[in-house]
Amino acid sequence: MKAIMIDNYGSRQELKEREIDTPSLKESQVLVELHATSINPIDWKVREGYLKEMLPFDFPIILGWDAAGVVIETGSRVTDFKVGDRVFSRPDTTREGTYAEYAAVDAHLLAHMPEKMSFEEAAAIPLAGLTAWQCLTEFKSIKEGDHVLIHAGAGGVGNFAIQIAKNMGAYVTTTASGKNADFLYSLGADKVIDYKNEDFSETLSDVDFVLDAVGGEVQSKSYHVLKQDGLLVSIVEPPSEDEAGKHHVHAHFHWLEPDGDQLQKLAGLYEQDKVKPVVGTTFDFNEESLQEAHALSESTHARGKIVIQIKK
Repeated sequence: MKAIMIDNYGSRQELKEREIDTPSLKESQVLVELHATSINPIDWKVREGYLKEMLPFDFPIILGWDAAGVVIETGSRVTDFKVGDRVFSRPDTTREGTYAEYAAVDAHLLAHMPEKMSFEEAAAIPLAGLTAWQCLTEFKSIKEGDHVLIHAGAGGVGNFAIQIAKNMGAYVTTTASGKNADFLYSLGADKVIDYKNEDFSETLSDVDFVLDAVGGEVQSKSYHVLKQDGLLVSIVEPPSEDEAGKHHVHAHFHWLEPDGDQLQKLAGLYEQDKVKPVVGTTFDFNEESLQEAHALSESTHARGKIVIQIKK
């Protein structure tokens, strides 16, 4: 099969196209013929070596941890999926990722694709959608009318978080570039703050929940807008316990846990037209296109998800 992999940490030029063996199956896995995958910041952070202590993989490494495709083989203990099923998944974080024509995926991490969902849409959901879902559901029960602030709303996690929070009945404020305001209002945002021209910490107060997808100064300023006992969850850097305590709020860092059952819940929201993946830019499946896709992700200015079409 064709795969795009890295032999060393480094720049985008480390992404190389190869022919390798199709993965073999364990008894609780399925072999998925991949039709699409997507790009996430973890991809280029692993490529650059930023995560080598957390994820000490041996080379070569196939990056990519979003999968959408068709089951072509099942392990002996798999009962919930059969050959021909259209599926999507956030596979385990291993060195055998999804920049490939086939992937062996643990069955409990798979979900069935809704009939009307495209492979490109399916590839856009798993990592970003599950991250947003877990941030909004696993630390605090968001109630109808709660004020939720989502930073970087136009990004992969942000656009899902807006939709999920609105479905929970929250009042949603988001920060983004002003050019994305109409797009974010179309997703359900109640207020969009143009971070280039307005300091959110000077205009907001009594926020119940902050999803921090930026870190740094933005994270520090976020404590000022939270009400007492409010909650901040960051997906970019661990919050300072001292800083949170000084403001009498709670703060946590979240690292995604792949979960097929939760992914199936997101599929249900998609079927009800309550959550729609935003496919921003699509690229072909080759070495040069993957390098371009990484460059776009690294710019941090992509709207929605960057999707790779493996099988058209």
